[in-house]
Amino acid sequence: MADLLNPTGKKAGSVDLDESWFGIEPNVSVMAQVVTAQLAARRAGTQSTKTRAETRGGGARPWAQKGTGRARAGSSRSPIWRGGGVALGPKPRSYSQRTPKKMVNLALRSALSDRAADGKVLVVDAWSFEAPRTKDAKAALEALGATGRILVVLGADDGVAARSFRNLPTVQVIMARELNAYDVLVNDDVVFTQATLPSSAAKAATE
Repeated sequence: MADLLNPTGKKAGSVDLDESWFGIEPNVSVMAQVVTAQLAARRAGTQSTKTRAETRGGGARPWAQKGTGRARAGSSRSPIWRGGGVALGPKPRSYSQRTPKKMVNLALRSALSDRAADGKVLVVDAWSFEAPRTKDAKAALEALGATGRILVVLGADDGVAARSFRNLPTVQVIMARELNAYDVLVNDDVVFTQATLPSSAAKAATE
Protein backbone atom coordinates (compact mmCIF):
# COMPACT_ATOMS: atom_id res chain seq x y z
CA MET A 1 0.00 0.00 0.00
CA ALA A 2 1.30 3.46 -0.92
CA ASP A 3 -0.11 6.97 -0.83
CA LEU A 4 -1.51 8.23 -4.10
CA LEU A 5 -0.36 11.83 -4.52
CA ASN A 6 -1.19 14.61 -6.92
CA PRO A 7 1.55 16.81 -8.47
CA THR A 8 1.17 19.33 -5.63
CA GLY A 9 2.14 16.68 -3.08
CA LYS A 10 -1.33 16.33 -1.55
CA LYS A 11 -2.71 12.89 -0.81
CA ALA A 12 -5.39 11.88 -3.31
CA GLY A 13 -6.00 8.41 -1.93
CA SER A 14 -4.03 5.18 -1.71
CA VAL A 15 -2.94 2.54 -4.16
CA ASP A 16 -2.03 -1.11 -3.73
CA LEU A 17 1.49 -2.03 -4.77
CA ASP A 18 1.45 -5.45 -6.41
CA GLU A 19 3.22 -7.87 -4.06
CA SER A 20 4.74 -9.77 -6.97
CA TRP A 21 6.49 -6.58 -8.12
CA PHE A 22 7.09 -4.65 -4.91
CA GLY A 23 6.92 -7.19 -2.12
CA ILE A 24 9.35 -10.01 -2.89
CA GLU A 25 12.65 -10.77 -1.18
CA PRO A 26 15.30 -9.08 -3.39
CA ASN A 27 17.60 -11.56 -5.09
CA VAL A 28 20.93 -9.77 -4.88
CA SER A 29 22.92 -12.25 -6.97
CA VAL A 30 20.43 -12.11 -9.86
CA MET A 31 20.38 -8.31 -9.74
CA ALA A 32 24.18 -8.24 -9.86
CA GLN A 33 24.31 -10.65 -12.80
CA VAL A 34 21.66 -8.81 -14.82
CA VAL A 35 23.18 -5.38 -14.15
CA THR A 36 26.63 -6.67 -15.14
CA ALA A 37 25.20 -8.07 -18.38
CA GLN A 38 23.34 -4.83 -19.07
CA LEU A 39 26.48 -2.72 -18.63
CA ALA A 40 28.54 -5.18 -20.68
CA ALA A 41 26.06 -4.90 -23.56
CA ARG A 42 26.67 -1.14 -23.65
CA ARG A 43 30.35 -1.63 -24.46
CA ALA A 44 31.14 -0.86 -28.09
CA GLY A 45 33.69 -3.65 -28.47
CA THR A 46 35.31 -1.82 -31.42
CA GLN A 47 38.89 -1.74 -30.14
CA SER A 48 41.31 -3.26 -32.60
CA THR A 49 45.04 -3.77 -33.13
CA LYS A 50 46.91 -5.06 -36.16
CA THR A 51 48.64 -8.41 -36.19
CA ARG A 52 51.95 -8.84 -38.00
CA ALA A 53 50.00 -10.09 -41.02
CA GLU A 54 47.96 -6.87 -41.20
CA THR A 55 50.83 -4.41 -40.73
CA ARG A 56 52.24 -2.73 -43.85
CA GLY A 57 55.77 -3.54 -44.98
CA GLY A 58 58.13 -6.23 -43.80
CA GLY A 59 58.24 -8.12 -47.07
CA ALA A 60 62.01 -8.11 -47.30
CA ARG A 61 64.36 -9.69 -44.81
CA PRO A 62 65.95 -6.90 -42.70
CA TRP A 63 69.44 -8.35 -43.08
CA ALA A 64 71.12 -11.52 -44.17
CA GLN A 65 70.31 -14.76 -42.41
CA LYS A 66 74.01 -15.48 -41.73
CA GLY A 67 77.23 -13.60 -41.32
CA THR A 68 76.10 -10.45 -39.54
CA GLY A 69 76.52 -11.70 -35.98
CA ARG A 70 72.98 -10.56 -35.20
CA ALA A 71 69.85 -12.53 -34.49
CA ARG A 72 68.01 -14.13 -37.41
CA ALA A 73 65.20 -11.76 -38.39
CA GLY A 74 62.67 -12.63 -41.06
CA SER A 75 60.46 -9.54 -40.97
CA SER A 76 60.54 -6.02 -39.61
CA ARG A 77 56.83 -6.38 -38.76
CA SER A 78 57.53 -8.84 -35.94
CA PRO A 79 55.85 -7.94 -32.61
CA ILE A 80 59.29 -7.46 -31.02
CA TRP A 81 60.09 -4.65 -33.46
CA ARG A 82 59.01 -1.04 -33.20
CA GLY A 83 56.26 -0.50 -35.76
CA GLY A 84 55.53 -4.21 -35.93
CA GLY A 85 52.31 -6.05 -35.31
CA VAL A 86 50.75 -6.58 -31.87
CA ALA A 87 50.80 -10.04 -30.37
CA LEU A 88 47.53 -11.13 -28.75
CA GLY A 89 46.10 -7.60 -29.01
CA PRO A 90 42.38 -6.78 -28.77
CA LYS A 91 40.08 -7.35 -31.73
CA PRO A 92 36.45 -6.27 -32.29
CA ARG A 93 34.09 -8.42 -30.25
CA SER A 94 30.70 -8.41 -28.61
CA TYR A 95 30.57 -8.20 -24.81
CA SER A 96 26.88 -9.10 -24.61
CA GLN A 97 25.90 -11.83 -22.18
CA ARG A 98 22.89 -14.11 -22.38
CA THR A 99 20.32 -13.33 -19.69
CA PRO A 100 17.03 -15.27 -19.75
CA LYS A 101 13.84 -13.20 -19.67
CA LYS A 102 12.82 -14.72 -16.34
CA MET A 103 16.11 -13.61 -14.82
CA VAL A 104 15.73 -10.06 -16.19
CA ASN A 105 12.18 -9.93 -14.82
CA LEU A 106 13.27 -11.22 -11.41
CA ALA A 107 16.05 -8.63 -11.24
CA LEU A 108 13.58 -5.82 -12.00
CA ARG A 109 11.08 -7.05 -9.42
CA SER A 110 13.88 -7.40 -6.86
CA ALA A 111 15.07 -3.84 -7.53
CA LEU A 112 11.55 -2.43 -7.22
CA SER A 113 10.95 -4.40 -4.03
CA ASP A 114 14.19 -3.04 -2.57
CA ARG A 115 13.13 0.54 -3.31
CA ALA A 116 9.60 -0.07 -2.00
CA ALA A 117 10.96 -1.51 1.27
CA ASP A 118 12.86 1.75 1.80
CA GLY A 119 9.81 3.89 1.00
CA LYS A 120 11.43 5.14 -2.20
CA VAL A 121 8.52 4.35 -4.53
CA LEU A 122 6.20 7.30 -5.13
CA VAL A 123 2.92 7.18 -7.06
CA VAL A 124 1.28 10.20 -8.71
CA ASP A 125 -2.28 10.06 -10.00
CA ALA A 126 -1.27 11.82 -13.25
CA TRP A 127 0.98 14.60 -14.47
CA SER A 128 -1.10 17.67 -15.26
CA PHE A 129 1.41 20.00 -16.91
CA GLU A 130 -0.37 22.25 -19.39
CA ALA A 131 2.87 23.08 -21.19
CA PRO A 132 6.48 21.89 -20.91
CA ARG A 133 8.05 23.78 -18.03
CA THR A 134 11.13 22.68 -16.13
CA LYS A 135 10.24 24.98 -13.23
CA ASP A 136 6.88 23.23 -12.76
CA ALA A 137 8.53 19.80 -12.92
CA LYS A 138 11.09 20.76 -10.28
CA ALA A 139 8.36 22.15 -8.01
CA ALA A 140 6.31 18.96 -8.41
CA LEU A 141 9.22 16.72 -7.37
CA GLU A 142 9.93 18.91 -4.36
CA ALA A 143 6.26 18.74 -3.35
CA LEU A 144 6.37 14.94 -3.62
CA GLY A 145 9.43 14.81 -1.37
CA ALA A 146 11.61 13.11 -3.99
CA THR A 147 15.31 13.65 -3.32
CA GLY A 148 18.67 12.64 -4.75
CA ARG A 149 18.68 10.98 -8.13
CA ILE A 150 15.12 10.46 -9.32
CA LEU A 151 13.75 8.03 -11.90
CA VAL A 152 10.48 9.25 -13.43
CA VAL A 153 8.55 6.50 -15.21
CA LEU A 154 6.23 7.83 -17.91
CA GLY A 155 3.69 6.45 -20.35
CA ALA A 156 3.15 7.05 -24.04
CA ASP A 157 0.74 9.93 -23.33
CA ASP A 158 3.13 11.83 -21.04
CA GLY A 159 4.99 13.76 -23.74
CA VAL A 160 4.55 17.13 -22.01
CA ALA A 161 5.81 15.70 -18.72
CA ALA A 162 8.81 14.15 -20.45
CA ARG A 163 9.83 17.52 -21.90
CA SER A 164 9.31 19.14 -18.51
CA PHE A 165 11.59 16.73 -16.66
CA ARG A 166 14.33 16.17 -19.22
CA ASN A 167 16.38 19.28 -18.38
CA LEU A 168 16.68 18.49 -14.67
CA PRO A 169 20.21 17.12 -14.10
CA THR A 170 19.24 14.79 -11.23
CA VAL A 171 16.21 13.33 -13.02
CA GLN A 172 16.18 10.41 -15.42
CA VAL A 173 13.08 9.98 -17.57
CA ILE A 174 12.22 6.50 -18.80
CA MET A 175 9.25 4.97 -20.56
CA ALA A 176 7.37 2.26 -18.69
CA ARG A 177 8.16 -0.33 -21.35
CA GLU A 178 11.91 0.38 -20.91
CA LEU A 179 11.96 -0.04 -17.12
CA ASN A 180 14.95 -2.12 -16.02
CA ALA A 181 16.82 -3.15 -12.88
CA TYR A 182 19.91 -1.00 -13.49
CA ASP A 183 18.03 2.28 -13.84
CA VAL A 184 15.98 1.51 -10.72
CA LEU A 185 19.08 0.71 -8.66
CA VAL A 186 21.17 3.65 -9.86
CA ASN A 187 18.48 6.13 -8.75
CA ASP A 188 17.30 6.92 -5.24
CA ASP A 189 13.57 7.54 -5.74
CA VAL A 190 11.29 6.02 -8.37
CA VAL A 191 8.19 7.99 -9.35
CA PHE A 192 5.31 6.24 -11.13
CA THR A 193 1.91 7.36 -12.30
CA GLN A 194 -1.10 5.13 -11.80
CA ALA A 195 -0.95 4.24 -15.49
CA THR A 196 2.72 3.17 -15.42
CA LEU A 197 2.66 1.29 -12.11
CA PRO A 198 3.67 -2.35 -12.77
CA SER A 199 1.09 -4.98 -11.86
CA SER A 200 0.41 -8.62 -12.60
CA ALA A 201 -3.03 -7.74 -13.95
CA ALA A 202 -1.61 -5.29 -16.48
CA LYS A 203 1.00 -7.81 -17.60
CA ALA A 204 -1.62 -10.52 -18.06
CA ALA A 205 -3.78 -8.18 -20.12
CA THR A 206 -0.97 -7.55 -22.60
CA GLU A 207 -0.05 -11.21 -23.04
